[in-house]
Amino acid sequence: MKKLIFVLLSFAFTSFALQSICQEDTTATQTEKIKDGWTFGAVPVVAYDSDLGFKYGGLANFYNYGKPTSYPEYLQSIYLEISRTTKGSGINQISFDSEHMFPKMPIRITSDFSYLTEQALDFYGFNGYQSVFNSDFTDDDPNNTLYKSRMYYRMERKMIRFTADFSGRMFNDNFKWVAGLAHVNHKMGSVDIDALNEGKEVEDLLPQIDSVPGLYDEYVAWGIISEEEANGGKINYIKLGTVYDSRDNEANPMSGIWSEIILVTAPKFMDNYENDYTQLSLTHRQYFTLIQKKLSFAYRLGYQGTIAGKTPYYMLPYLNFSYNPSIAIEGLGGAKSIRGVLRDRIVGDGIVYGNLEFRWKFIRTVIKNQNIYIALSGFTDFGQVVQETKIDKSNIPTDGSVDLTNYFGSENDELHLGYGLGLHFALNENFIIAFDYGLANDKRDGSSGLYIGMNYLF
Repeated sequence: MKKLIFVLLSFAFTSFALQSICQEDTTATQTEKIKDGWTFGAVPVVAYDSDLGFKYGGLANFYNYGKPTSYPEYLQSIYLEISRTTKGSGINQISFDSEHMFPKMPIRITSDFSYLTEQALDFYGFNGYQSVFNSDFTDDDPNNTLYKSRMYYRMERKMIRFTADFSGRMFNDNFKWVAGLAHVNHKMGSVDIDALNEGKEVEDLLPQIDSVPGLYDEYVAWGIISEEEANGGKINYIKLGTVYDSRDNEANPMSGIWSEIILVTAPKFMDNYENDYTQLSLTHRQYFTLIQKKLSFAYRLGYQGTIAGKTPYYMLPYLNFSYNPSIAIEGLGGAKSIRGVLRDRIVGDGIVYGNLEFRWKFIRTVIKNQNIYIALSGFTDFGQVVQETKIDKSNIPTDGSVDLTNYFGSENDELHLGYGLGLHFALNENFIIAFDYGLANDKRDGSSGLYIGMNYLF
């Protein structure tokens, strides 16, 4: 904890000091250009993973600022991403966002259609530290006698998703109602080892599932993941809620509050006969200006829990918000929740989480009529399971072939912590490329993570 406090205080001090040094930078004094009409930002998608292969593709975000201009607020936004890996994973998404489709009826429309594939989705069990993570199981060092497979804590997921969310004014411009519909179709299964082994040298081959099952396969065999849910399923849900939003800007607020109460329910009458459930999500975000147009502090606190029925295991990682500006918001752990901690490390029927972040725009300039700023951030993220997912261990072999200490801890879950730094490049206030590097505070949560994506975390 002392290390975390030191990181935050050091970053705050550095931000103030560097801001004073750079005050005379002439690029910051250039007049900001007011954008109108349609504009866009686009970047290539390039990455590499030894097991998943090269990731390639591109993304683009189109914004309409109108005539006369509404800058920095946009009238419509269209987001497109198509990316692949040489081993078969991929993102195919188009999303639309507008609050100005009906001038006489200011209703915000946010819609998304995605086909997302993951050949090696993280899976570490349920209830945080009650599920043991042993990094030796995935370390293929020849001297490591505990090695099982680099894919031991992985599974496969293919998902088709369509969402349509609507929001409108209630009492005034700050209070809004939210309503939406969604269809999500999951196909879950074991990692396709043959596909991942294709083209590998003999010494790099992954062991087959029938000889070395992954954690997911063991959970299915033991009945911890039920036969009905093991291969995924279809979910049709309704979203209802209220929002209070006084932010001065959506992409990177310098002041204001964004709080919401969201109810997500998948009732039986919507063809959820085996998977009916209801979740409640509470989220509070607040933003403070410390130095005008330069330095801000932001925090987010959240709770999400199952209040009726049984949420399928494959829906537990998703976080419910009134508006989702990215591919999929899931956790806890990873790029969109607790940076530095393994993705989906903290999964349970009820969770609490939070984020603290200083944001410093240390460069502002105009290049070829495009408004540019570069920002640094320092953050601390945390979360914990507060409502446990029930785990039935009665079908686990008791003949001594399974050492339960390799799978389950006896203690209740504790606070998981991640902290680090970020760098953000913004084009015309709304198109933001984000680089975040986070460190896990406990080796039971992994070591670190580098994340390259779009937008601020919240």
